[in-house]
Amino acid sequence: MSANLEVSIEISATPMQVWNVASDLSRMPRWSPQTRRVIVRGGPLRLGSRMINLNRRDVRVWATRSTVVAFEPGKRIAWEMKENHATWSFDLEPLDDNTRIRLIERRDVSAGISKASRLLIDTFLGGEDSFERELTTGMRQTLQRIRNDVELAS
Repeated sequence: MSANLEVSIEISATPMQVWNVASDLSRMPRWSPQTRRVIVRGGPLRLGSRMINLNRRDVRVWATRSTVVAFEPGKRIAWEMKENHATWSFDLEPLDDNTRIRLIERRDVSAGISKASRLLIDTFLGGEDSFERELTTGMRQTLQRIRNDVELAS
């Protein structure tokens, strides 16, 4: 059974400084070890925007499609993957006096993932446990890289 995943990091910045970086999902290839390209269809990213993501792991390459299902500036952005029904998100929680933020990346699979995705994970990506460990490691790298970009922009 697939698990919900969550990783967080603290960033010394205001909510909007973090939001301005983290909500630019076209930068995901810079942050995520698996994502190679993100194409936002139909203009600037907003609620309802559709995206195509190109992912790579070793020699394996695959595309996914997603729709932005939450877009709350300074607070939350979430996108649901069409292929497996997982919802990925970045949530911002202010700490102290809004000069530090906890940025949380989540993968929510509460609704379950598709049988086709489960088969692909088991057959091509080393099985669920291995793949989820790799995703969690990648989420930590993603958040660290976002923090670096926020600090450079501040």
